[in-house]
Amino acid sequence: GQKSIDSGAKSFLMALVFVLIYMIFYYFHAGVASNLALIINMFFIFGALAAFNATLTLPGIAGIVLTIGMAVDANVLIYERIKEELSQQKGLALAVRDGYKNAYSAIIDANLTTLLTAVVLFYFGSGPIKGFATTLIIGILTSLFCAIFITRLVFESRLVKKKKIFFSNRLTTNLFRNTKISFIKRRKIAYVFSLTFILVGIFFLQTKGLNKGVDLQGGREYVYKVDYPDLNTVEIRNILGENFVEDNVKKFPEVKTYGNFGQTNQIKITTNFKISEEGSDSLVVAMIESQLAKYAGSLEKIEKISTQKVGATIADDVKRSAYFAILFSLIIIFLYILLRFRKWQFSLGAVAALFHDVLILLSIFSIFSGILPISLEIDQAFIAAVLTVIGYSLNDTVVVFDRVREFQITKVGKYKDIINSALNSTLSRTINTSLTTIVVLLIIFFFGGEVIRGFMFALIIGVIVGTYSSLFIATPIMLDTTNKIDKKS
Repeated sequence: GQKSIDSGAKSFLMALVFVLIYMIFYYFHAGVASNLALIINMFFIFGALAAFNATLTLPGIAGIVLTIGMAVDANVLIYERIKEELSQQKGLALAVRDGYKNAYSAIIDANLTTLLTAVVLFYFGSGPIKGFATTLIIGILTSLFCAIFITRLVFESRLVKKKKIFFSNRLTTNLFRNTKISFIKRRKIAYVFSLTFILVGIFFLQTKGLNKGVDLQGGREYVYKVDYPDLNTVEIRNILGENFVEDNVKKFPEVKTYGNFGQTNQIKITTNFKISEEGSDSLVVAMIESQLAKYAGSLEKIEKISTQKVGATIADDVKRSAYFAILFSLIIIFLYILLRFRKWQFSLGAVAALFHDVLILLSIFSIFSGILPISLEIDQAFIAAVLTVIGYSLNDTVVVFDRVREFQITKVGKYKDIINSALNSTLSRTINTSLTTIVVLLIIFFFGGEVIRGFMFALIIGVIVGTYSSLFIATPIMLDTTNKIDKKS
């Protein structure tokens, strides 16, 4: 409905304003350049979507959110490398040049792995998966151009004019610099925590299951005419959701205004409440009409126009294509990382972290379904959220791996110490990217309206888990498998 669109647009703008302000606060002059690149990037993305006549759906919005996160991440990577070069007493022009040069490897690896994943999803996927992949492919290509070239043009123009460029302020100059957190020492605690959580999640998945939406399960559609001024579809959805309780889980229906343009007194209610029970249609109708009568003031003010049973919009072939798309994506990721890093242990760490993140997300949706006051349904939007989590987690992991590979050449010492140094040296970038992405998602979660809340919750959990897994799962698994092979040899 229009109210959902308006609240979604407002929350998106609020989130964008936060990112713009934060980048200026943290990176000062350089933040202005990244903001310019981000705004131009947004025009490129929406221009390309318009040119391809693409439909902007929730999965498509997920692709754009991931793209913004990766665009900010590319700038953060560059700026952190420039700050490192400046700390070595290099001149500004040389520091900018070396900073860009040293950041290219991590940026290209992170974006290329995600791009390859998006291409596979586009080729094998359909419906929501293809929509997600389309915006992600466009977004990655435009983000790379904007983050690398536009910011570089801004800096070069200032350098030619002999103007100063600041990459931090007094508060942020030495923030997260020279940290010595023992990530590797704590890896066994992380293993036990993750394994315990996943085992509990598997138990809930087997016993309680997941709250499948109409997309996966099918349902019923009811069209009603309600004699009431300014019908609020979100209020009606929440009222019905409080009464549609099955196995202690609230089954929030989809409620939309329905009919000719400008007609606002007709609504379409789509629900899978008691869909598996034979002869339950009359009970569901009675519940809907009693709640609508309370809402409108009397039973005479409501009129049922039509009712019909609907099949699952995510059919078996779409589910099959989703499985194949994700499976081939993981194979492509494994092979690309193997080719780039020349060690299967890196590939294993990355893919294991992705499985870990998806299992944690599914576990949370099973454990907390019916407990949290938001709809945790498994539908098209959830599939898009899972794909976004895979993309974000992969991006995070590859950046860390890239620094490990660099330190293997430039540093001497025990392998675990080199890895720990790599994790600490990328910590500023990890926190900045994760923080901006999580705050963006939280703003949309709180101000984007009820309909999008479950979807945003999945993305928030995914980003948190993806950040955690890149620090405590992917890299430690790579280290432990390398140590085992070394001991055997």
